[in-house]
Amino acid sequence: MWCGAREFPVSGETVAAWQHEPDVTARALMDGERLVGYGELWLDIEEDEVELARVVVAPEARGRGLGRALVRGLLAEARLTGTADVFMRVHPDNAVALRCYRGAGFEPVDAGSAGAWNAGQPVAYVWLRAT
Repeated sequence: MWCGAREFPVSGETVAAWQHEPDVTARALMDGERLVGYGELWLDIEEDEVELARVVVAPEARGRGLGRALVRGLLAEARLTGTADVFMRVHPDNAVALRCYRGAGFEPVDAGSAGAWNAGQPVAYVWLRAT
C-alpha cells in the first residue's frame, strides 16, 4: 500500500531507479548503520508544491515514532523549497499511516480537490495537506 507498486517486496533496483526520476529527492532514515526508513520529495515548480511520497519504515522498526520523525524531516525540507503547498497521499485502508501523517502536521484536503486528484488513480487516495 505504501508506494503503489504491484510488486512486493519492492526490489532494491526499483527503489534505486526512483531516485533518478526528475524532480525527486530521496532521503533515508538511518539507525546507526542500518537503514530503517525511506521517503521522497516530489518537487513540482509549475504547481508550486511538493509532495511527500513513498514513505516507508522497516517493519521491525515500527512503533517507535520513526515514521513521524521521517515525515517531519521531509516536511521541514519541503518547506525550504519555498513552494506554497506540501501534500501527501495515502491508501484509504492504511490507518496507521494516516495517524502518523496527521500526527506530523497533515490534514485532509477538501473533497472536491481529492476527487479531482484521484481521477485516473488506481485507488481513491486520502490526500493530505501540511498545515
